[in-house]
Amino acid sequence: MPTGRMWRNYVLGWVLYILLLTLADNVGEAHFSGHILLSVAVVVPQALVLALHWPLSGWFERRHASLLLRSAVHLVGAPAFALLCYGPMMMSGAHKPFSYNVWPLLYFVMGYGIVALMFHMVRANAARQRQATAIQQAHALLVTTELNALRNKLNPHFLFNTLHSIIALTRKDPNAAETALFQFSDMLRYVLDAEKNGDRVTLEDELNFVRDYLELESLRLGPRLNIAWELDDDAARHALPALSLQPLVENSIKHAFNPHSRPGRLLIRTRVDEASGKLAMTVGDDGPGADPATLRGSNGLGLRTVKRRLQLEYGPAGALDIETAPGAGFVVTMSIPIVSA
Repeated sequence: MPTGRMWRNYVLGWVLYILLLTLADNVGEAHFSGHILLSVAVVVPQALVLALHWPLSGWFERRHASLLLRSAVHLVGAPAFALLCYGPMMMSGAHKPFSYNVWPLLYFVMGYGIVALMFHMVRANAARQRQATAIQQAHALLVTTELNALRNKLNPHFLFNTLHSIIALTRKDPNAAETALFQFSDMLRYVLDAEKNGDRVTLEDELNFVRDYLELESLRLGPRLNIAWELDDDAARHALPALSLQPLVENSIKHAFNPHSRPGRLLIRTRVDEASGKLAMTVGDDGPGADPATLRGSNGLGLRTVKRRLQLEYGPAGALDIETAPGAGFVVTMSIPIVSA
């Protein structure tokens, strides 16, 4: 609770208390006698004294005072406050037995305790909020750091594999390798621009990057690589982390086409599901597939990194589903919440 609102509530509480005392004094009276000034004169000094609990609780907090010290201070403070408030009335009625004064004294002790507890709870709640904020900030920093580390893993991985493909191409077709280098420079510019823009791109930009990558791979693989595009035009404007789709395409190129000389088909599909609020992107091939049990123990970087990025970026709302079996191809579908760029 902000300090200003706390003090407004504190003052309001005492005002209501004064009105209650005034009404109690007039119960059974034929006319309203207006003892409110007397109530103010009695209550306001008590409220001012009890307000000292706030700086006292702050001192306890700064000193990290033990429960023993706090209890000792209040065990002295409560009866002292009761005697300060009720002492003059006790002196004026000295002829009355002490038992007559027990309940009024306990009443002031109780008032002392309620105000002390109130200020303690406000301090404790503020401390919990500060701790929760610190935890959230630390978690956000940790997530950002891990995301940066994952992106830094993907970038060298992509660069190394692409350069390796270009090197292989220079031996087979130097002219095609030259074309590939120009293509590669555009792809590198995309990676650098994505880092400058906070690692967020539109799906259209990511698809253009994938097209550049596939054109480069087509120079190497030739007619073996057949690509089918099934794109939802409404999906193009939505945002996603850069280098989310390309690793899935690269994974299919690596496992479905590189080890085999036969032609293959690569499917890239995008779809917006307005009902679920999800953007779905599918990359599939008709390659040799894999055993799901073996896949779970794989050390491959691309899929693991993409899946971890989805977890950090979107939590349970992000998903990476794999459908595969030996001889049945390999299909990966990535689903993320719809976010317009």
